[in-house]
Amino acid sequence: MSVPKIKKMEVFPVAGYDSMLLNLSGAHGPFFTRNIVVLTADNGAVGVGEVPGGQKITDTLEHSKMLVEGSSIGEYKATLQKIRNKFSYLDKGGRGNQTFDLRIMVHALTGVETALLDLLGKYLHVPVAALLGDGQQREHVGLLGYLFWVGDTSKTDLPYLQNDDDTSEWGRLRRKPVTDVESLVRLARASYDKYGFKTFKLKGGVFDGEKEVAAIKGLHEAFPDVKLDLDPNGGWYLKDALHYADELKQDLHYIEDPCGAEDGFSGREILAEFQQLTHMPVATNMVDTDWRQMSHALALNSISIPLADPHFWTMEGAVRVAQLCDEFNLNWGIHSNNHFDISLAMIANTAAAAPGNVYDVDTHWIWQDGQYLTKNPYQIKNGQLTVPRNNEGLGVEIDMEAVKKAHQLYVDNNLGARDDAITMQYLIPGWKFDPKRPAMVR
Repeated sequence: MSVPKIKKMEVFPVAGYDSMLLNLSGAHGPFFTRNIVVLTADNGAVGVGEVPGGQKITDTLEHSKMLVEGSSIGEYKATLQKIRNKFSYLDKGGRGNQTFDLRIMVHALTGVETALLDLLGKYLHVPVAALLGDGQQREHVGLLGYLFWVGDTSKTDLPYLQNDDDTSEWGRLRRKPVTDVESLVRLARASYDKYGFKTFKLKGGVFDGEKEVAAIKGLHEAFPDVKLDLDPNGGWYLKDALHYADELKQDLHYIEDPCGAEDGFSGREILAEFQQLTHMPVATNMVDTDWRQMSHALALNSISIPLADPHFWTMEGAVRVAQLCDEFNLNWGIHSNNHFDISLAMIANTAAAAPGNVYDVDTHWIWQDGQYLTKNPYQIKNGQLTVPRNNEGLGVEIDMEAVKKAHQLYVDNNLGARDDAITMQYLIPGWKFDPKRPAMVR
């Protein structure tokens, strides 16, 4: 039997609805965007991938078609190498200073990689997790409940989705304002009841540090047996981060990027000082986002939990990070942004293949749950996803009608790459991003 070849590659920029989630970079707009890759093989099988939105990523994927179409799924690594070689110059500027990724090539590469692995897994009748690293390590993958402060959409004239899900308290609350500790705890309770999370993470960098310390303490009081993480996105100065860490040392499981570059020192150097002075576990998705940065972070002992997002490490790269962590006695997790259910399958398979100590991984899915692009999305139960060993490929079936509808939403609203500063103007006129000032502190 001949090995299938790629007959057609399609790229769909798509959009979904979002809540007004607050972070150091501002406020999420009413829509989030993604790029969906659909590969059809000459045996009729379909492979899919999902990566961040943005016209530059869309264009790079479109320009990759000549390298992908006609190739055999058995030579997928050679195909990916061609894409890397042709478009690597697009990422020479690095990740950027914002709290979201500005790279292009690596996202396009991941979109194709994922779809090819999906096809290969289906051809071999194994899950994608079995094709990564040393193969599938586990069937159950722990996820954390990603909590956000949420802005008041009534202060805007933007088309935010409201009242879209009354099947649970979580569905009723996730579009409503959350700007105080009481409402945050109520939101956490709703997500706990629906999904059974064993870990919560709060996206910080929004209000002053003392308020976010109070929020963690309020969550700890409400959920004494749940692990708690906090991510200020590097928005605190070192001296303040040390103070807040002392207040939170009995409450936090880990802290993510509490501080960053300042006074001529890099973020890796500052985090090394923080970790040395506090002995607190430090996670990051900001200072080790490629192998060169990783080598410096390890040499400086800056971090203890790399959060290797498969969308900007590639799926294979994220598992390689997990292998390194396993060998070097570090812990491993996954960073997340807003995504559809194809990305949920990517996260599940990546974490299922990661060796060693895997912390409950990030996902924004609870904010998008119900906006399906597949016919059989993964389900979060008891704070976990399950990747059965008899899965084939990613374990999901694309719903092309839903993809086309999401693409039309993208077109109708003239969408592109994410920019949280635009929406923030409704809350604070003239607002500008400052890496050392929480979003609502102006």
